[in-house]
Amino acid sequence: MKAAVWHGKRDVRVEEVPDPVIREPTDAVIRVTSSGLCGSDLHLYEVLAPFMTPGDVLGHEPMGVVEETGPEVASPRPGDRVVVPFQISCGACLMCRQGLQTQCETTQVASQGSGAAIFGYTRLYGSVPGAQAEYLRVPQAHYGPIPVPPEVPDDRYLYLSDVLPTAWQAVEYADVPPGGSLVVLGLGPIGDMCCRIAAHRGVGHVIGIDLVTERLARARSRGVEALDLTAHDDIVGAVRDRTGGRGPDAVIDAVGMEAHGSTPSRMVQNLTTLLPDRLAEKVAGTAGVDRLAAFHLAVDMVRRGGTVSLSGVYGGMADPLPMMRLFDKQIQLRMGQANVRRWAPEILPLLGDDDPLGVDDFATHRLPLDRAPEAYEMFQRKDATKVVFRT
Repeated sequence: MKAAVWHGKRDVRVEEVPDPVIREPTDAVIRVTSSGLCGSDLHLYEVLAPFMTPGDVLGHEPMGVVEETGPEVASPRPGDRVVVPFQISCGACLMCRQGLQTQCETTQVASQGSGAAIFGYTRLYGSVPGAQAEYLRVPQAHYGPIPVPPEVPDDRYLYLSDVLPTAWQAVEYADVPPGGSLVVLGLGPIGDMCCRIAAHRGVGHVIGIDLVTERLARARSRGVEALDLTAHDDIVGAVRDRTGGRGPDAVIDAVGMEAHGSTPSRMVQNLTTLLPDRLAEKVAGTAGVDRLAAFHLAVDMVRRGGTVSLSGVYGGMADPLPMMRLFDKQIQLRMGQANVRRWAPEILPLLGDDDPLGVDDFATHRLPLDRAPEAYEMFQRKDATKVVFRT
């Protein structure tokens, strides 16, 4: 089959790889019909290269049709159409029963000290072959895949694999009081969807911040007050002026390690790609390799007693946190990978014909899988907001 394969920093190729097969009684194999390109994939494209192996198949946002199932998978059945969550979880362990599927005790990658295994996402999360491919082996298929109707276009349900639950959890964790205010830093796919969900859930004042003209225009078209970061010498002051002088009740950091503005951290990130693999892993996993501009901005901007919700991915373990500032402002901080199956029942009713979240036209580019190398380059340049591969 064809798949998007990682070969090194900024080196993605479409190659023939072996077809997946059933290995465990709870496996399924699906024929992928659509697969998203995620901002997290860009971390593999560059920042997290030390944890990748040439030949790794990328991607973690799939949907498709079940081709085959193991003997312990009663549902779904061959021929069923499903969305596959980006993390792999069993549904039966203590963590899953508490709605913390990203901490699944059955699939935790204990050797790396990581949570649940994730499709197409480095040795840290199990080196599970990814979903930017024609076919995908799905472990724990008795629980993970979410059945969807057969007759509607893929885009209606595709984003249930990652974008929708990630944005939903970010808004949930922000815990904005009724009629309150929310700032979303970064208007990429997750930040954009956070704004849509917040507005749908009745947040009184939603402000989005970015520096890409197309993303700002896209947010404004849906009624979001979108501020251009480059047009304000004091963006914190500009937001406070719009929120009664106190700052917003909550800030969502939908940027993470892709933030602009930290040359030293960029230098460390680049250095990791030049070191021997084992040393590079240690530097990338323990040194402060993240650019924390967005996080510091969130801490400065949020009102005292407010909440910062992190949905953007951070990778380093020695980054200096503004602990005194966090403590003094009495800020609540919530974060984590989205627990897809926890939020799916709340999201599914919003995917009907009225499409209140605008999922039908959420993708800006729909490309054949053969164009994956071009898509990664385009997405990194921010020339596309959301790319979907058709297979």
